[in-house]
Amino acid sequence: MVRRGKQPLDTGRNRIRLTRGIQVGTVLLCADNSGAKMLKVIGVKGVRGRLNRLPAATLGDVLVCSVVKGKPDLRKKIVLAVPIRQKQIIRRPDAVHMYFEDNAAVLITNKCELRGTQINGPVAREACELWPKISSQASSSF
Repeated sequence: MVRRGKQPLDTGRNRIRLTRGIQVGTVLLCADNSGAKMLKVIGVKGVRGRLNRLPAATLGDVLVCSVVKGKPDLRKKIVLAVPIRQKQIIRRPDAVHMYFEDNAAVLITNKCELRGTQINGPVAREACELWPKISSQASSSF
């Protein structure tokens, strides 16, 4: 059997373990200027799961979302997004605990390009380390 090569959206990257604060059904704000305002999480890329456990994600993961509010051509469409802020407390390896006041994400394409051209608000350092394109467009990162 022929093995497939690494796909661009495979989430098996080397990463530190973070608290998974975004699960299926969570409503996120869209922090870029792509035209979407609110996103609803309907899946998480790379999560295998277990019986009766909702797939959960953390900063830098790839989410499958539905656009709840935004431009009419984007509404009710299935899009990919990367969370950049979460309300759940994040514990960093240097023993710092931090959290944001909202859950927010930015939209990406199937080729891991950002849909918007600018990002509103702060971006978590963990998302910037995994996604260099997000860090180049972020106004501030914490």
